[in-house]
Amino acid sequence: MLCIPFACTTVAQAQQTSADEQMEVIEVYAQKRAQQASEVGVSITYIGEQQLTNAAIKDTTELGRFSANVKISQNAAEGTPPAINIRGVGLIDYNTANTSPVGLYVDGVNSGSASHQIANLYDIQQVEVLKGPQGTLFGRNTTGGAILVRTARPEFDNYGYVKGAIGSDDWRQAQLVGNIQVSEQQALRVALNHQKYDYTSYNLAQAYPEAGLEQNDARISYLGQWQQLNWFTKVEYSRWQGLTQPVGNIGIISPSDGSPCTLAQINQGGCVDAFGFNDGSDDFWAVKVNNNNAHETTRWGLTNELGWQVNTHWQALWLLGVSDLERDHGFNCDGSLARLCEGNLGLQTRSLSNELRLQGHYQQHHITLGAYQLSEQIEQLNNNDLLRDFRGILDPSLTANFLYDNEIDTRSWALFAHAQWQLSPRWALVTGVRYSDETVEYDSVSTLNVPIAADPQGGITIDYYQVSGQQDDDGVSTELALHYTDSRDNLYYYRYSDGHKSGGYNGGFLSTPEQAQQANYGPEQLSAHEIGFKTPLMRSGFGFDGAIFYYQYDDQQVFMNQASANPQQPPLQLLENVASSRISGAELAMYYRPKGPWRAHLALGYIPNAEFEQYTDPLGNTLTDHRLPFTSKWNINGALAYSWAWTNVDMRAGVSFDFQSDYYFDQNENPIASQGDYTLWDAHIVADYQQWQARLWAKNVFDTHYSHLKFDLSEFLGMYEDFKGEGRRVGLDVTFHF
Repeated sequence: MLCIPFACTTVAQAQQTSADEQMEVIEVYAQKRAQQASEVGVSITYIGEQQLTNAAIKDTTELGRFSANVKISQNAAEGTPPAINIRGVGLIDYNTANTSPVGLYVDGVNSGSASHQIANLYDIQQVEVLKGPQGTLFGRNTTGGAILVRTARPEFDNYGYVKGAIGSDDWRQAQLVGNIQVSEQQALRVALNHQKYDYTSYNLAQAYPEAGLEQNDARISYLGQWQQLNWFTKVEYSRWQGLTQPVGNIGIISPSDGSPCTLAQINQGGCVDAFGFNDGSDDFWAVKVNNNNAHETTRWGLTNELGWQVNTHWQALWLLGVSDLERDHGFNCDGSLARLCEGNLGLQTRSLSNELRLQGHYQQHHITLGAYQLSEQIEQLNNNDLLRDFRGILDPSLTANFLYDNEIDTRSWALFAHAQWQLSPRWALVTGVRYSDETVEYDSVSTLNVPIAADPQGGITIDYYQVSGQQDDDGVSTELALHYTDSRDNLYYYRYSDGHKSGGYNGGFLSTPEQAQQANYGPEQLSAHEIGFKTPLMRSGFGFDGAIFYYQYDDQQVFMNQASANPQQPPLQLLENVASSRISGAELAMYYRPKGPWRAHLALGYIPNAEFEQYTDPLGNTLTDHRLPFTSKWNINGALAYSWAWTNVDMRAGVSFDFQSDYYFDQNENPIASQGDYTLWDAHIVADYQQWQARLWAKNVFDTHYSHLKFDLSEFLGMYEDFKGEGRRVGLDVTFHF
């Protein structure tokens, strides 16, 4: 879909919906320069600041509800790498060292590994979701697409606001934003964000505290504009701490006779795991677990953008990004009161990126030339303590505390060129090429702590394995597109693009030395054909966008959770290149943005084909024609908004929905590890009076049951982990503008 309309609509203040309102113009940066969205031959979803605010969007994992054929999941609890999927292309691995095929760029800077892809969205100007390979301009590991987040930049004015919010499940939020004009050429902006909340799922085990996080974020940015020089710099800091959402337990064994439960019995929630545990309630949001999921994240980052207007035709730009992230994430994967599967994901990652661009225009032609460099160091300090409560009882080889530490260093550089040639007033040709080179060096060390008869709880630590190596990749990405604009400014285009995602080393849970030796994986490639159209907003207020697409996905990197050959051992968790996949589908958006008080949209996404071709996994299971994980056949979202005046108060109200048809959580097409059809409804009502604004909002209005992930531990523990979604949350925020 080229533009999701309500997301393309900034639900504005009352004066923006008055009778003499001019039709809004949406500017996007999909080609690294400001353009009207209706003129760009790329599938784009634009999400404006008011759209984010009205829907009470907290972070990047909630953006999927605005864009058809896009799904973003919390994956293995908040704080672990999110699973981002666009048109069937994504990575579901929760391992903190891997990189998603969908790139996240904040103010132009690549986030690096997937651990950086969860970020709070506060004081945001806009978000753009680009669909299909973006391998020429954005390049690194964007076979599936890219998400561009643009923070609110300093403006040459003095103003600000303070906001306070309360909500259900102890939701608390406070924000302060101040914009200061220092001089005619310089401005500062400060944004502070605090939020604290409990999760909508709750723990029946009274001895353990309710899970919730406290998150504090701060950002200060500076903008200087002179005749030939522009300078934007930004420093940001985040600290998160608390207990993350506990996992649910889906037992698969009958408590009466120990036989396997039927699917109907499992769905009713009365079955137990191999040790007799379950959640103890028929309430979907209830869990019963010794919640030790302590979480702490500290992150700081620097962005520096320096632009120089060389002459009337050319501009040079240098973009620097520096980031440092430390995270400590505890987990309990058995979802019970026992200590059967507990551990910790420790992470420290540092990244440095540089990009040099030379952009020019001559008449109606546009050219971009550039060079890119990235270095990222990842240090993991992980452990998984298995069957702790059975130490000294079961075979010592089954009750080990498995410690695995990894150092993974990535060095990447690229050269790229992109151009749009205006062949005639109606026809334009877009070309792009990028050469990338990447080296990944890894050092993986594992030890085991096993019990001894004299001290089953303490045990002794022994060396297990050490694996070192290097993965080198290089590749070329290309783009070729043809645009035709008719007399009514309707844009029709054909776009061919391909993407290259580099290989690496799977620094996740590797339960044998043999797995560690084979944990490196190669690059994947995706070639995409797309035919689409975009109409500018008509006088009637209606507009339409649409696209059909076909992907050829080769050497696809797939995270696989497979049962071990020994049922008493934890499952194999592999990231491997599988055989090719083919994906085809269509998207259509219909939107209504007249001069009057109404706003509406309806967007449809349809992916009838998204299957592996011939493929057999390492354990001999045939996956041919299995549907790709996290890929709904149908996705429909829509919104309706209305504004009116009530005495001296300007009012706005809106309702929106996101429907997902059923999909699987992994490649095995297991009906338990799947999500059925569901629809999430959101609503809001806003009142503006002079400098005050009050907003009442509700997310998941009907308390729909859904899960972010169901993880198969059936052979090991006789259960599935259930990472539940977010239930109904209602809140009220009050803002004072000054």
